Amino acid sequence: MSGETQPGSGSRQRIDKWLFFARMVKSRSLAQSHIQSGHVSINGARCAQPSQMVKVGDRVELRLERRDVILVVRLPGERRGPYEEAKLLYEDLSPPPDVAKRLTPYELAIRATGSGRPTKKERRAIDRLMSDED
Repeated sequence: MSGETQPGSGSRQRIDKWLFFARMVKSRSLAQSHIQSGHVSINGARCAQPSQMVKVGDRVELRLERRDVILVVRLPGERRGPYEEAKLLYEDLSPPPDVAKRLTPYELAIRATGSGRPTKKERRAIDRLMSDED
């Protein structure tokens, strides 16, 4: 059971656990996939493995779906607690969000009504209008 003990103050902690405890991601497996995709860097260097350790004072940069987050580690996490407890683990240095919101891939794929090629229904309506003119 000694492997299950929580880190004391000032000790090192795995980055995937810290991101989970700081409530930046919903699960450790999501944190691991972010890290392996290259969306996390520690002190300016790309984080290569979920087992990389962070300590107090490290600067963690995280690219999320809609925003980029810059955090400075204040404390190692002991558990995934409520937001009020989690925000004590870091200092947020993130710039204010952009005025133009970042779109998800789904939102990018959706076209505005009336733009692009007409649908089958629209084509039939056009054909009816063209036949009425003749």
